[in-house]
Order: sequence, then structure tokens, then C-alpha cells
Amino acid sequence: MQEKTFRPSRWQLLPPVLSGSALKILAIVTMLIDHIGAVILENGFIHAYQMNLPQALSYENTLLIWKIDWVLRKIGRIAFPIFCFLLVEGFIHTSNRKKYALRLALFALLSEIPFDLCFRGKFLEFSYQNVMITLLVGFLAITAMDEARKRVPALALVAAAAGLLLGYLLKTDYSYRGVILIILLYLFQSYPLEKTIAGCLSLLWEPPACFAFIPINMYNGQRGRKIKYFFYFFYPVHLFLLFLIRYALLKC
Repeated sequence: MQEKTFRPSRWQLLPPVLSGSALKILAIVTMLIDHIGAVILENGFIHAYQMNLPQALSYENTLLIWKIDWVLRKIGRIAFPIFCFLLVEGFIHTSNRKKYALRLALFALLSEIPFDLCFRGKFLEFSYQNVMITLLVGFLAITAMDEARKRVPALALVAAAAGLLLGYLLKTDYSYRGVILIILLYLFQSYPLEKTIAGCLSLLWEPPACFAFIPINMYNGQRGRKIKYFFYFFYPVHLFLLFLIRYALLKC
């Protein structure tokens, strides 16, 4: 089926040159950069130094690693807003929201063990959940809001509040703040300027993430290459591989 011609509903802030698949690849690459810092440098070399482990590097080398980690983590901040934007686009264009939610739930479960190994050093624990669960909670929240707006619009506020509370109680990655961003991207989906302002305001606690709205505003409305399942598989697999690399290097 031929894709529809992109027509911005109000105005385009930047040249529309990036497809959905291009945005997804950008988010995946920056997420990988972020996780190299978080998993191998922070939870590996820096942790080993802080715990005075035998395999720890010298202070000078650890300081250098900390500086590198700082750069990697700042680059990685743009990944999550892009994934949230793509989630909302998927929500709008999917032909089966139930299957979409089930797919998110399945891969959220598959990702929890490698996520816990990377960030908690345990096979499975529930004090902090992976970002796929954040995306799932956000998806369920905007689904409930969308249904409520068709029936009793005031109930959309209840659905939004329930989504924020669920993100907080489940202790998901980005917690309720991640759900807020998803809801704002949904509410301002057709309003690029307002979407950018609202999104950046919701990210004031993490300012580098606001740079994600540069590529987001370059979206051309086209799906691009068919890499539908690439992110779903990439997320748990890359976490597990990073854990194996860290363990091989530092035995932790």
C-alpha cells in the first residue's frame, strides 16, 4: 500500500527529511551510547572503584572514564523522547491497539531480566522497571484517554492521572515523568510548536533531552524502511550483551 503524502496539520518547524525508521535508528543508536555509559562505565568501572574492588582502575583512569561517561549519557538523553514520539505515532496509525499493547507487554517482560542484570546486578528484582514498561503504561494511558474523550471528555483527566500513578507505583524507568511526556505528545500531536514547548517544559529536569525535538520536528510522516520489530528485539538483546561484556571485563 502506498503511503499518504505528508501534510503537516498546522506548520512544519524544520525541513521534513526524516522517516519513522530513520528516527527509530537514531533513537536506538543514542540509546546504545547511553547504555554503554550506564552499564559498562557507571555500573562497571566506576562502581568497581567506588567499592574498592581488586579489579578497579586507578583514580586517574577512573576520572577519565567518568568524563567519558558524562558525554555518553548526555548524548543518550535524546533517545527516550524520540521513542515516546514514535509510540504516539504508532498509537495513532496502528490498526490494532490491543495487539500493539500486548507486543509492548511481551517485550517488557522479556527485557526485565537483562535490565535487572545491567542496572541492579541481580537476576530479577522489582525496585526499578525497564523503559518498555514505561512505554506500555503511557500507551495504556493515552488509549484510555482517547476512549474517554469520545464518551465523557472529563474522564480523560482521570485516565491521565491513573497513568501517572501507575508509572509511579511500578517504579518504571522515567517513572510518572515519562508518562507525562507521552501524554503531552499525544495531546499536541497535531501542533508542532506547542508540542515542542510542552515537551521541553516536561523535560526541564533533564535539559539535554530537549534536543530530541530537533529530529522529531524533522519527521516527514513516512514510515520508511520496515524495521517494526527491530527495536523490540534490540532492547533486551543489547542489554544482555552489555552485561556479558561488563562481566567479562570486571566480573561484576
